[in-house]
Amino acid sequence: MSPIATAMQLDLGCVAFPGTYMWDGHASTTTTPRQAARDIMNGVIEAVHIYDDNRNPILSHTYAGRPLSATQLLPLYLEHQAPRPNLIYLSNTNPPTLVFSLTHANQLYLATSSAEIEPLLVLEFLHRVIDALEDFVGAPLLAIKIEQNYDVVAQLLTEMCDAGTISTTEPNALREVVAVEGWMGKLLGSINLPGSSSSNPNLPATAMSSLSSAQTPALPWRRSNVRHTSNEMYADIIETLSVTLAPSGRPLAAFANGSIAFTSKVSGVPDITLSLNSPSGKHNIGGIMELPVFHPCVRLNRWRERPGELSFIPPDGRFILAGYEVDLLPFTSGKTGNISANNLKLPVSLEVKTGMGPTGAEFEVRLQANMIPGTTGSSANPLGRGGGAGRLGGSHPGTQASPSIEDLAVTIPLPADVRNLSDIRPSKGDASFNPGDKVLEWHIPSKAISEPTSYFGLRCTVVGPLAAENDDADDDDASTMAFHKDFSYNEPYQSEPAASGGNTEKTAVNDDKDAKKVAQNKILMPSSASVSFSVKGWLASGLKVESIMLDTRKSKGLGEGVKPYKGVKYLTVSKGGVEIRC
Repeated sequence: MSPIATAMQLDLGCVAFPGTYMWDGHASTTTTPRQAARDIMNGVIEAVHIYDDNRNPILSHTYAGRPLSATQLLPLYLEHQAPRPNLIYLSNTNPPTLVFSLTHANQLYLATSSAEIEPLLVLEFLHRVIDALEDFVGAPLLAIKIEQNYDVVAQLLTEMCDAGTISTTEPNALREVVAVEGWMGKLLGSINLPGSSSSNPNLPATAMSSLSSAQTPALPWRRSNVRHTSNEMYADIIETLSVTLAPSGRPLAAFANGSIAFTSKVSGVPDITLSLNSPSGKHNIGGIMELPVFHPCVRLNRWRERPGELSFIPPDGRFILAGYEVDLLPFTSGKTGNISANNLKLPVSLEVKTGMGPTGAEFEVRLQANMIPGTTGSSANPLGRGGGAGRLGGSHPGTQASPSIEDLAVTIPLPADVRNLSDIRPSKGDASFNPGDKVLEWHIPSKAISEPTSYFGLRCTVVGPLAAENDDADDDDASTMAFHKDFSYNEPYQSEPAASGGNTEKTAVNDDKDAKKVAQNKILMPSSASVSFSVKGWLASGLKVESIMLDTRKSKGLGEGVKPYKGVKYLTVSKGGVEIRC
């Protein structure tokens, strides 16, 4: 059983639905997980609404029933306080309505249903709608583009969902059924061209449907009659780091979420096998890649029999072949023994010291960037894309033979009581403080990382609220005139040697003032810091593509003697994902 099916059964196994089934000859009112899944899928998507950045409705598409209109739905949705969840239940409407929401490019996408339906199914449908709009209309997805291409958008929404039931969502299949008129077609739209559907308006509808069904591809995710002059196959593995470190530097949690993006520009119907390997061996890939998800084109039986082998007939173009999650702590004995940040082999390490200076108003951030050693030799990239054996030749930065760190930045959130930073002293790069968001950002250029191990530092002085400054000023007699104090001059005219006890009392008062300032500044210190970066040519999990093979016996329409160009790239991204607690 696939992990997705297993997860669905686990999620639905504790929910009771009406119905009966036989168990040991006796009837029971509890349904099986499969029946529960079927019952919960009875709901349909009733409508989809799209709003611009000013929350004005720009498109509404109704699939079934009589749902709430876009103008009626928006105030009910905005009544909930931000941050609003992706699923909101409106119990006061007639009938009660489920509202699913997504925000993309400052646009709001809402889908409604008045019956029980799988939430992840609807949210994934909204994601597919956004991807299809970007594919057909163009990215970035702007409101003006949707309005100017309403005919294409209407076709997309109709084909992707039929009477509320999700239908065709694959980009290749949508391109077969959605007509996109180019600029030449718009210029010559009134001219009847041979072979076009508009040239024979008397053609029966049955003939049109038979023609369209004949052109429908056998594989729903691949276009028919694919032709390319240059045949190429590329695999890009992107991993996103999520690491939490204790103040001592000990990792508390470390995960890498990966995606395998595959680009296929091969004629005909190719049959491809992609083999993965790990530092601990190919036999251990099943234990490393947790919670895998695959594109429908992947043969799951082949993966179960031989973990690490992805056998598939790809869609034409770029698509997400698989996704996975890797827990990085078991690789470093994090659950059974001692562990430090160095065992994770992170390209950066961060340290934050607070409460520095005479009054504890300064903090310091120390950053260490480590150049990751690459794989040398001709085997660094045997597939020939940007490596030693590639057509570009040589090892250059950003490949597996020579990984490079880019976009290095540190983000430090500060408490709300911090009014400003009076002194910001970075050793390299530029640092700026945003008083509105209370965030300090420190950007380090890539050219500053020239040594195998580069060290950077940042020191800042916090400025507290005005009330604290006024309290300190009131305590200072030399700078403030107060009516409740006695300023009469009763000292003798001739100077006398000061007693040692007076100095002791003055020192004690100063110590009390310093201790008070330290206590006040302690609550102004940052509690965490996060670092962002990207590393080309390196993966935190250590996974790599061993080979990309094209089976010429099973492939169709490729041609004899054609050897597609193959290539692999690796990328690790951390957008504030590596966080250290202070």
